[in-house]
Amino acid sequence: MLRGLTTVSFFADDMSAARAWYSGLLGVEPYFVRPVQGEPAYLEFRIGDHQHELGIIDRRFAPHAQPDQAGGAVVYWHVDDVRAAFERLLSLGATVHEEPVERGPGFVTASVVDPFGNVLGVMYNRHYLDVLASRTGA
Repeated sequence: MLRGLTTVSFFADDMSAARAWYSGLLGVEPYFVRPVQGEPAYLEFRIGDHQHELGIIDRRFAPHAQPDQAGGAVVYWHVDDVRAAFERLLSLGATVHEEPVERGPGFVTASVVDPFGNVLGVMYNRHYLDVLASRTGA
C-alpha cells in the first residue's frame, strides 16, 4: 500500500525567513514556489539520494490548528554524521528536540525544532545505506 515518501510538509509563519533558512541549510533554492496574492504560499525543495520533496507551507493554509509545542511524528532524514548534522542545525538557530542517541549498532537518531516550530529528524541508518547500495550496485 505505501510505496514511498513523496513529500514532507512543514509549516511556517514567515515564508521569506523559512525560504532563506532552508535554502542555507540545504544549499539549494526551492525548485518550485507557488505564490498566493504575490507572496509565496508554498515552497518545495528536492533533496537527497532519491530527490524526496520537502515542502514549506504558509501556516495560514494549515489544515488543522497547529499545536503550541513541537511534537507528533518525527521524519528522519539520513545523514552520514548525526553529531555533525545536529551541531550544524543548532548553529543555524534550531533548538534541541532530542540529543543524538544510539538506538543500536548502525542506528543513531537526533532531532531539532527548526525556527518555525517543525521537528526535523536526522538519522544514521545502515538499512538506508544497504538499500541505496542495492539500487546503485555500490
